[in-house]
Amino acid sequence: MMFSRQTRDAFIIGVALFAMFFGAGNLIFPPYMGLLGGEKWGWAFLGFAATGIGLPLLGILAASRAGGSVEHLGGRVSGWFGVGLSIIVILAIGPLLAIPRTGATAFELGAGAIWPDFSPVLFSVLFFGLTLWFAMNRNSVVKKIGKYLTPVLVLTLGWIIIRGIFYPLGTPAEVSLKAPFGDGFREGYQTMDALASLVFTQIVIAALVYQGYKSPKEQTRLTLFAACVAVAGLLIFYGGLMYLGATAVELYGPDVERTVLLIGITQQLLGNGGALALGIAVTIACLTTAIGLTATVAEYFSRLTTQRLSYKLVAVITVLFSGFFATRGVTEIVNIAYPLLVLVYPVAIALILLTMAGGPFAHRFVYTGAVSGALIVSIPEALHIAGFSSLVYEAWVLKIPFAEAGFAWAVFGIIGMLCGFATVRKLEGAFWIKG
Repeated sequence: MMFSRQTRDAFIIGVALFAMFFGAGNLIFPPYMGLLGGEKWGWAFLGFAATGIGLPLLGILAASRAGGSVEHLGGRVSGWFGVGLSIIVILAIGPLLAIPRTGATAFELGAGAIWPDFSPVLFSVLFFGLTLWFAMNRNSVVKKIGKYLTPVLVLTLGWIIIRGIFYPLGTPAEVSLKAPFGDGFREGYQTMDALASLVFTQIVIAALVYQGYKSPKEQTRLTLFAACVAVAGLLIFYGGLMYLGATAVELYGPDVERTVLLIGITQQLLGNGGALALGIAVTIACLTTAIGLTATVAEYFSRLTTQRLSYKLVAVITVLFSGFFATRGVTEIVNIAYPLLVLVYPVAIALILLTMAGGPFAHRFVYTGAVSGALIVSIPEALHIAGFSSLVYEAWVLKIPFAEAGFAWAVFGIIGMLCGFATVRKLEGAFWIKG
């Protein structure tokens, strides 16, 4: 049975979207969460999947419904908020955090693991040189990723996971993790996929337009199909990697670094060829995402400055900064990222869910209330994690229901949403009486 041209094009874009989501060093997080979860790794996976898989899917649909960009989504609070949020998101998934992490992860799990004396600076030059070369042709960047690079990634990681299922390192055991779902939920923040989805939508739509799909209805349908392809891939690979981590409970302690854990698991499963297979898989995964993110950053700031900064100039600046920052290492980048993600993710989640809900919730006051409520909690929580004042966090935030599971922001977000909803109803009633 022959597939239609539309199905084939959407499938290729979906595979590329999977690669861009998966490759920002994200494969180091599921094994670590599985290790911490032990026999409860299934609950940890559900939490991780909520923020690392479910939210990206909803993010794509929400951004498409809102108008196609993170600015449109944030603009439901206000115009300036939309611009500010989009800049923060672009920088977070771009040169400040995600892009440097791709290079650092590729080095630590790839070239650095295979050849210990390999220069991280030289690797960064080579890695980001390739990134720039692919990203310069923005119209075909997605198709190049999906057609040439992703199959190698899928085959290599599939080999590792299948080997781990049939020849497990051990049996998932009981561990001391108190809130596996909540911890998995927060670990999913580190993928940054929910944030990335808000801007990846633009790349997907641009690719569809380039291939001749001009109708908004057609673009929405094919975008949904591509997103479902990406979600299916993430479910398989995140789930497989988390299970591998759970089987390694008796071999590694909870203080092991994420990169060291993944290297150790692979070497246990694949022997002397393990490091080489992992290095290839990680380098390709990270390269695909670095290309996609660089293209996204360059496109955004070129448009924001009305072409005063050209696409090529922004791409060059992005890879230069990212290449320098990448030499700091994965652990430092992850530690820097966490407070920012704790601050931004609740806002993104509130906007995505309200946009998808629509109907009576589609009002500026409702959006503003939900976002403000989430920020009231996430700001002191992020400051606490960053090592600043803990007084407000310990004296107030920890007393909020579900705080220990990491969902205190959701409580105040719901309260803020209800206040906004009540305000809308009150204003509607006042106008009705006046009329």
